[in-house]
Amino acid sequence: MTKSNLIEKDQICCGGHLSDPGVKLKAGSLSMIYEGGNLRYISAGKNEIIRMIYAAVRDKDWNTIRPEISDEKVISDKDSFKISYNCSYRSGDINFATVFRIEGKSDNSLVFSLDGEALTTFEKNRIGFCILHPVERYTGIDCKIIHSDKKTEICKFPVSISPNQPFLDISAMKWEIEDIKCSLGFFGEIFETEDQRNWTDSSFKTYCTPLTIPFPAKVKKGEKIIQSVEFRIESGTTVQKNNKESISITLNSEGRIAFPKIGIGRSTRPQPLTEAEINIFRNLEFDHYRIDIHLFESGWKTNAGLALTEAKKLNYPVEFALFLDENAVQQASEFTEWLYENNASIAVICLYHKDFRYTPDKLTDAVGPVLRKKFPGIVIASGTNSNFAQLNRNRPESKCSNLVCYSIQPQEHASDNLTLVENLEAQKYTVESALNFSGEKGIWVSPVNIQRRFNANTGNFETHPKDGELPQQVDSRLMSLFGAYWAAGSLKYLCESDAEGVTYFETAGERGLLQGDYDSRWPAGFQAVKGMIFPIFHVFRFILKYKSFKVVRSISSHPLMVELLTLTDGKEYKLIVTNLTHESHDVILPVHGKYKTKQLNSDSFAKASSDMNWIETSFKITTYDGGRFLLPPFSTTFIE
Repeated sequence: MTKSNLIEKDQICCGGHLSDPGVKLKAGSLSMIYEGGNLRYISAGKNEIIRMIYAAVRDKDWNTIRPEISDEKVISDKDSFKISYNCSYRSGDINFATVFRIEGKSDNSLVFSLDGEALTTFEKNRIGFCILHPVERYTGIDCKIIHSDKKTEICKFPVSISPNQPFLDISAMKWEIEDIKCSLGFFGEIFETEDQRNWTDSSFKTYCTPLTIPFPAKVKKGEKIIQSVEFRIESGTTVQKNNKESISITLNSEGRIAFPKIGIGRSTRPQPLTEAEINIFRNLEFDHYRIDIHLFESGWKTNAGLALTEAKKLNYPVEFALFLDENAVQQASEFTEWLYENNASIAVICLYHKDFRYTPDKLTDAVGPVLRKKFPGIVIASGTNSNFAQLNRNRPESKCSNLVCYSIQPQEHASDNLTLVENLEAQKYTVESALNFSGEKGIWVSPVNIQRRFNANTGNFETHPKDGELPQQVDSRLMSLFGAYWAAGSLKYLCESDAEGVTYFETAGERGLLQGDYDSRWPAGFQAVKGMIFPIFHVFRFILKYKSFKVVRSISSHPLMVELLTLTDGKEYKLIVTNLTHESHDVILPVHGKYKTKQLNSDSFAKASSDMNWIETSFKITTYDGGRFLLPPFSTTFIE
C-alpha cells in the first residue's frame, strides 16, 4: 500500500484523543476534571469518590441524545469554581433546552443544577442527572439511603452484578470510604441506583426517573424540568496525590490461567473474502469463525453456504449463531441436515430466539436433542445475543447447553473515549458474575465489538444498515491507535477472567482488523483506504502467536492510565503494555532481563498501517534492570 495522507492525520491515528483533556478544578480538598459539560474523577486526595456527574436525555428507545453546548463560562480559583453553560438536546421530535450551573466551594462541596424547558412536545424515557460511583471503590460497602418519606435504610453496593436496582426511592445517600464521610442530596426528582456492570460499565449509577414510573412519558411543549445534585465531604482527612509517581504493575504468578479460545467474526460487508484476504487470516490462526444464520428466513442456505466456504478456506472451525422462531424444531432439523451434507467443522452452536432478548429454556430443550442426533458431541451455548444485562435477568437453566453466552460492547450509555477506557475492567466482572450462576457451564463471550451492533431495547439481532449513512455499527476509532489499545485492554480482562471462549470483531472491512481489498464504503466517516492494516491487527497477530502460553493476572496501580497483558510458558514472558492517555508515563514493569520491544504509537502508525508484517520485524533489543520504562501517549508496546 502506498502511504496515504489520510493516515498521517492525528485524528485518525489517535482516534480523536488529541482534544483538550479537560480543565482541572478544586473545591476545597476535592479535585476533579471538567470536560464537555461533565464533572469527572471527583477525588479526595488519592481516593476517587465519584467517577462522573452528568445529565442525560434518553429518547423513547433509550437512545442517548448528544448535547450541543454553548455560552460556556468557567471561573476558577485555587479552591473553588463556578461554571455555567447552555445545552440543547435535539433529535427527531425532541427539542429540549437547558441552563446548567456548577459551583465548587472551599468547604468540600459541589452543587450541580439544571433548569430545562421543552421547546416541543416529545416522548422521553429519562431526563436528568446521573452519578457514577466507581466499582472498585464501592463494591460491598455500606450505604445509608434516605428515602422520599425521610425513612432511612442501610444497604450495600453489590459484589456480584445485580440484575435489579440495589437502591430505590432515594432522596439522599451517605457512605464512607477510607474514613472519608460523603453525602449526596437530590432535589427535583426521586433517584435510584442500578448496577451498570450489566452493560460493562465500571460503575454503579444513581439516576432519575425511577423505572417504576411508566415510560416512555410525554413531555409537553413549555414544560419545565428543574433538578439539582449536591455532593459534600462531611468529614475525614485527605492526602494529596503525588502526580509524578511512577506507575507500578504487579503479577500474581499463582494460578496461571489457560488462554481462552479466540475467534473472529465473518465480515458484514457485501463482498466475500478475497483469496488474498483469506491467506492473511489463515496465517493468524484464530480458533473459530462466527457465522450468523437467520433460520427463520427462507433463503438462509445461500448466505450460509458462502460463509461456510470461507470458513473451510480459512481452515477455521465454525461458531454458528442460529436465530430461530416458533418453528425452531423444524428449522433446527433442516439446519442439521444441511450441516451434515456440507461436512462442517463445528466449534460451538449458539442458540438465539428471533423475538426474545434471551434464549428461552424451552427452545434449548427442544432444539438441543435435534442437533445432537447427528452430532452427539456438539457444544451448545444459550443466553443472549445482547448485553450481559439480558442474560443476568433471564438466566438459562436448560441442561441441554454446555455454555452460557452473551455479547459485549461499551457504548450502551456513552461513546466518548474516556468512558470506553473506563469500562474495560467491567468486562471481567461479567464473566465472574456469570460463573457464579452458570453451574458447571463455561462462559462464551460473542461477539466483542467496540461499537453497538443494534439497540437491545428494541431488537434482538442486527439488521442491514441504510445506504449512504455511516451506520451505528461502524466506529472509526477501530482503525486508530485507540482501537489497538482498547482491544488489548479487552483481551487482558477477558483472558484473565476464565472465559472459555471469546469472539472479536470481524475479518475485513470497516468493522474488521484491516480494510482489505475494497475501499471504505463511507470515506467521509471512515477514512480508510484499500489495503490499510488497522493497528488492532498487530495486537491479534502478536497474541495468537503465543496462545499456547498461560495468562498471568496483573494489577496496575493506575488502570485508567496503563494496563498490561502477560503471557508465559514458564521460561519466557510475552507482554502487551498500553498507555491509555494523552501523556507519557513512567512504568515499573514486573519482570527483569533482556527485552525485545516493538512500539505502536503515533510515530509508527503509518508504517504499521501499510505493512501486515510490521509486528514481526525490527524489534529493539534492550536490557531492563527494574528501572522506569517510558510509555509515550496512546501507545501499545509489545515485549518479548
